[in-house]
Amino acid sequence: MNEGYFVGWGTLALINAVLAQGKNRSGFNWFLLSLLLGPIATLSLALFDKK
Repeated sequence: MNEGYFVGWGTLALINAVLAQGKNRSGFNWFLLSLLLGPIATLSLALFDKK
């Protein structure tokens, strides 16, 4: 696989962690979830309201 794919996926996971913390959610948990689900986790974060 292309190395850039892994870098992009990891960057997306970090961005999701920051977004989650901004919505008063666990950044670490969302980071791990994003490593598994990627863009699906981003979509769900965008759709959820703040706690």
